[in-house]
Amino acid sequence: MLPPVWVRRLIIAPAVVVLSVVLLATLPVWLILALAASPLAPGHLRVPRLVFLAIAYLIWDAAALVCLAVLWVASGFGWKIRNAAFQRAHYVLTGWFLDALFWLARWSLHLSIDVVGTDPDTGMPGRPEVVVSRHAGPGDSFVLIHGLVNWFDREPRIVLKATLQWDPAVDILLNRLPNRFISPGHTRTVSLEQEISDLATGLDHNDAFVIFPEGGNFTPRRRTKAIAFLRDKGMEDMAVKAEGLRHVLPPKPGGLFTAIDAAPDAGVIFVAHTGLDRMITVRDLWRELPMDKQLVMRFWSVPPEEVPAGEEERVAWLYDWWARIDAWIEENRPRPRPLSTDWSARRTPTA
Repeated sequence: MLPPVWVRRLIIAPAVVVLSVVLLATLPVWLILALAASPLAPGHLRVPRLVFLAIAYLIWDAAALVCLAVLWVASGFGWKIRNAAFQRAHYVLTGWFLDALFWLARWSLHLSIDVVGTDPDTGMPGRPEVVVSRHAGPGDSFVLIHGLVNWFDREPRIVLKATLQWDPAVDILLNRLPNRFISPGHTRTVSLEQEISDLATGLDHNDAFVIFPEGGNFTPRRRTKAIAFLRDKGMEDMAVKAEGLRHVLPPKPGGLFTAIDAAPDAGVIFVAHTGLDRMITVRDLWRELPMDKQLVMRFWSVPPEEVPAGEEERVAWLYDWWARIDAWIEENRPRPRPLSTDWSARRTPTA
């Protein structure tokens, strides 16, 4: 269970800052110990990379917390924290820290991001957007928000899982911005549809409402359960369509359609990505370190006048798009690139 807000703010957040200072001061010791442990996990310095990345992420989190504290004081100890100027400052801060995070990922994990296609009006300001993305692989939501903020200068409003609030920087930053954390299966005083409607209402020219209609990362087991659920509910046509999807879960249309109704002037952007699909468990992550992966992304833009109005038409439209995303994933599985540390992949010098 998620701790109460006062525990997260007064105990966990300060503890992260203190721990990061201690780890930064003793970083050489930890790296030496990690190097000594490397023979236990041979191949591309897995242990030192993992130790460095864990400590770097903790320092990144602590630095964000310090900046958030400065903004809180500057806003009159929270008095004006939600006015337009401070909201914009928080989005700028989000962009800076996501840039830093992905610089670390590129440097330590050999992870690159490549956008292979984007409709021209995807990145054009002037209208709000409902951004609909598949969900698969570690950190894909971070990648998407990084793209929206730093590539397209958008201000995202996101529907997220409540467990992300265990990270104190994510907790404080995203709770200061117009987002919604949800706990699947928990009782609510306000329905999820109402929360989504409230969040999607009033989007302006550079806002982007972000939703992941699959509800979770793709796994074969979840795919099987989702198809069985559709059949149990008597939705045979949807179950048949879902069986044709090999790389994505069948989408849950309720939240997306609620957002579209709440923002009738918004376009819809569909997002597909591939590259981290097979990294599902902690064991997968450990085996793949360093990742040496290329995350490939594709954006499609649908103008608001092309979004169907009727319920049945919308369901068919959504499943058609999901089939298109599924086919794109099949066609765009990136090949791993040889690591600079992989001597077998280097060209042998000739005399």
